[in-house]
Amino acid sequence: MTGYTRNINNVFYIFILAHLIIWTLVPSLTNKNLPLDTIEALAWGSNLDWGFNKHPPMSAFFPEVFYQIFGPQDWAYYLLSQIFVVVAFYYVFKLSNEIFNNKILSLISVLLLESIYFYNFTTPEFNVNVCQLPFWSLTAYFSWKILSDKEISFWDCFFIGLFAAIGFLSKYLFIYLLISIKLLFIYLIFFKKEKKFDFKYLIISEVFIIALIPHFIWLMNNDFITIKYGLARTGLEQSSIIDHIKFPIIFILKQFGLLIPFFVLVGLLVKKIKFKLNFKDKKLIFLIFINLLPILLMAITSIITGSKIRTMWMTPFYLFFGTLFIYILQSQINLKKLNSFLYGFVILFFLSPILYSYVSISKTDKRTDYPGNEVAQKVQYAWDYQFDTPITAVFGDEWYAGNLSYHLKSRPVWEGFIDENKIKSYQNYLCIDRVCVANK
Repeated sequence: MTGYTRNINNVFYIFILAHLIIWTLVPSLTNKNLPLDTIEALAWGSNLDWGFNKHPPMSAFFPEVFYQIFGPQDWAYYLLSQIFVVVAFYYVFKLSNEIFNNKILSLISVLLLESIYFYNFTTPEFNVNVCQLPFWSLTAYFSWKILSDKEISFWDCFFIGLFAAIGFLSKYLFIYLLISIKLLFIYLIFFKKEKKFDFKYLIISEVFIIALIPHFIWLMNNDFITIKYGLARTGLEQSSIIDHIKFPIIFILKQFGLLIPFFVLVGLLVKKIKFKLNFKDKKLIFLIFINLLPILLMAITSIITGSKIRTMWMTPFYLFFGTLFIYILQSQINLKKLNSFLYGFVILFFLSPILYSYVSISKTDKRTDYPGNEVAQKVQYAWDYQFDTPITAVFGDEWYAGNLSYHLKSRPVWEGFIDENKIKSYQNYLCIDRVCVANK
């Protein structure tokens, strides 16, 4: 490794470490309570299963692992979120270096991601969107490996199947990346004839399907509740003919809007935006398929179904956008303008946590201002006044009951919404406002 390469690697590691520390500390110091989605995940995690009423299981599994290690320490779950982000960044950097074989361009590809608010401002809230990030980048990375290597490795195929399954078990929308990669291989094998079909590819499907079998069984036993929730969130039941036009247009405009800071940073780096696309270039084809095709498929879904695509659903879709644009514009990049780019990057890098802190401190009616710990103490006091047994179960919605499950020292299991018959089956129980607590 040359000194130059080592220096670029060091800059990258300093960057991801700084990102991890800042975005762990800022919410830890400015938020009074964990965000809604994180509390929800912890509620599910207290009673782990192969699925839940809203989502598949992985977004609950990882917080529960951290709870078993750290307990009710808020900073730990902000750290968990940032670990997922920086792992995704690492594999974006790793894949970018295989695409460019140039460390500085690979670094720029990752730094550009700080201009997309999915990868900074929204990351303190660990949820299904953040949970997808490392597996999205890992799936893309190992897909590139079996596409570019002369010999197809069993383990590369195994890892694609495994990471694809974990990603899908984080959120079903992960399927848009998988469809795009599938179409890429169909295109290269059967149309372009650039790759020969290898039976090792079947390992990917085998691992993927085997990993999903428990969840599919759970779905069938629970009336496909997770899928029904996802469809309900799209507003399909209330859709009209105009929605097939309105929602896709809104979706596309929002994508351009959230990418404005990204395009500004790119503009600081190039002499002029002028490029030629060589569609015989395998690297370019790969980047188009993993970046643009999933977004196009989302837009097509909205057009066909008239469904509303929520902006946050797009969180993992832009992970390799920096790589794509730097690859297309690499001949136009003026390294003499690197200082201007770095100034812009530094401004965005620090502006985002400053704005987050301001919003967190100045606004006092957010979920993160909820006095979860104080409420838990009051409930514990009321319980101890009547009973001498520990609280082992909580009932109510994921927010109010979930906060009790998280903050109470006995870590009671969240047993779902209030069900009078179920509650009365417990030896002792107490209902206060929106929640009930119990002990068998």
